[in-house]
Amino acid sequence: MTASKGYGTPNAQSPLAPVSFSRREPGPTEIAMETLYCGVCHSDLHMVRNEWGNAIYPMVPGHEIVGRVTVAGSAVKKFKAGQIAAIGVIVDSCRHCAPCTHGEEQYCEEGVTLTYASPDRVDGSLTMGGYSNNYVVDERFAHTVPGNLDLAGVAPLLCAGITTYSPLRHWNVGPGKKVGVVGLGGLGHMALKFAHSFGAHVVQFTTSPKKKDDAMRLGANEVVLSTDAKAMKTHARSFDFILDAVSAPHSLDPYTEMLKLDATMALVGLPEKFPVVNIGNLVSRRAALTGSSIGGMPETQEMLDYCGQHNITADVEVIPMQKINEAFERLLRQDVKYRFAIDMSTLK
Repeated sequence: MTASKGYGTPNAQSPLAPVSFSRREPGPTEIAMETLYCGVCHSDLHMVRNEWGNAIYPMVPGHEIVGRVTVAGSAVKKFKAGQIAAIGVIVDSCRHCAPCTHGEEQYCEEGVTLTYASPDRVDGSLTMGGYSNNYVVDERFAHTVPGNLDLAGVAPLLCAGITTYSPLRHWNVGPGKKVGVVGLGGLGHMALKFAHSFGAHVVQFTTSPKKKDDAMRLGANEVVLSTDAKAMKTHARSFDFILDAVSAPHSLDPYTEMLKLDATMALVGLPEKFPVVNIGNLVSRRAALTGSSIGGMPETQEMLDYCGQHNITADVEVIPMQKINEAFERLLRQDVKYRFAIDMSTLK
């Protein structure tokens, strides 16, 4: 076993604080890595405070991890010691169901092993996440990182990046498509960057007038205040695709009204209370309301490679580990542009 340290909590009421724990040694197909950066996802906050009701403690959160390989098992093919690697939301799956064999491990029929707060399929221990100095994972669930990208900005790609990249690719967003992005936070700003890069006409929806300039800088062709009923009405029945990246409770009806015939609205945010939907907006134009969850291992690597080719990373504010509780409070106030990334060297 390897002595490890990080920031975690014993329950939903306690703030994150320094903790010590042990990780198992890497097996033949596994790597051990030193954590360099870890992104702070809103789902970390949901999980730490048990807002979804499925948390397991003690918990060390963090699932947007970039690090340096320290040990590569004897059968590892993708990595060598000293190489940069990245880990996302899931670190194992059954590997034999239909989704797994098609490289869509996020939809594993037997359930995935999460990066933290999940029973490890190898030894039954509780997985501990990236707010820590190290990690051990099978090479199938780790990714190579293009050498030209800033590593702090890469970390959020492992969740915010792939969570938005996957549905935009799945529903063929590109030239000639009018695409809406709802929310300009950690997920939304990545959706905006990708949709713009793919060549779509992108409309950013936001509740904040102050975000207009940023949205245009990030690639929006238009910015619409969702609180402006007149402005919203001008876009009725005009969108091919809308990606909703908001994790707070809100009405979907103003956006489903904007879908045209056979259009799709996909949800990637997970609010603690799920919305009630007027299905009349869907029935009247054969529109689809759907959801999407991160991406499989091949698609996540594809996304990272694409980001390397197009120099795309998340906009991050780098913080020391000791400011994580403050970061959680700022996250609730939407006081970050647009993702926190923890410099894990500060844990030392």
